[in-house]
Amino acid sequence: MATRKPPAKDRRSTARLVRPRVLVTAAASSLGRVLCRRLHRSYDVLAVDTRPFPDRPKDVEHAEVDLRRKAAQTLIKKRRPDLVVLLGPWHDERPARTAATLESTATLLQLVEDIGAKKLVVLSAASLYGPSPTSASFLSEDAPLLGGQRSRAVADAIAVDMMVQSFFWKAPATETVILRLVHVVGPHLQNLASRFLRQRRVATLLGFDPMMQLVHEDDVVDAVALALAPDKRGVFNVVGPTQAPLSRILAARRAQVVPLPGFLLGPALVRARALRLTRLDDSELVHLKYSCLVDGARAAAELGFVARRSLQQTLVDVG
Repeated sequence: MATRKPPAKDRRSTARLVRPRVLVTAAASSLGRVLCRRLHRSYDVLAVDTRPFPDRPKDVEHAEVDLRRKAAQTLIKKRRPDLVVLLGPWHDERPARTAATLESTATLLQLVEDIGAKKLVVLSAASLYGPSPTSASFLSEDAPLLGGQRSRAVADAIAVDMMVQSFFWKAPATETVILRLVHVVGPHLQNLASRFLRQRRVATLLGFDPMMQLVHEDDVVDAVALALAPDKRGVFNVVGPTQAPLSRILAARRAQVVPLPGFLLGPALVRARALRLTRLDDSELVHLKYSCLVDGARAAAELGFVARRSLQQTLVDVG
């Protein structure tokens, strides 16, 4: 006698019950929101952040808690996510809080080990290599992270990256992936790169025109999805389709460029920050001076990641 198939509604419910659960930290940041809206189609998403996330998809569970608190740790141990996505401090968009950032990362890594999560994906930044007039044309994942020499915020992000690299060896049962992203831009992002490109009048450093690498927010989500697949681990640079001089990028954005010498632009930024007109730190002017180009060949070969959005589309979509 043939076995009768359950009604379609029951089959869908059963399939949903067995979906992997993914934990996303800093989920209420602009990039975190983009990730959650994409990942919830394939995973049960547990979003954790101290900020509210009112416009999240209905099936995304959000906990407005600090990872360092017992309530957050109890929740994560109860939900036992199979996969964890950690947005590093470079993508969190909050003012740098050194002790809190490092403590939260250490707490999460311990939780990942305690619950036996199958996968940890960490979103780091290619800018941690550091712009330099003497760096190689395209840096591989083996290049040293030297960007923290000028900025405390970058030094904190490097510390997180190094903590996760140590976790590779401490917890080999968890497949750990670090994605070092070039400048991420997109219509939904409120990060430094996106806000910079949305300006109609842009100050640049007189006499300098560094090469830049941009990647679309949707391509970043594609890279995360590939990294969450089984049997993927390691450190990968995630790059866009090509690189271009800053002058060409600003011309494509039809921005009015105002070249200023460094002795004027630096003090102007200090004053603008005091008036809360910008979050740009004068230590970040080095990105307007020197290039920091990275090689994405490893991500293409081992993750199968190739950016699908052209530079032109990426610049249009910034908004």
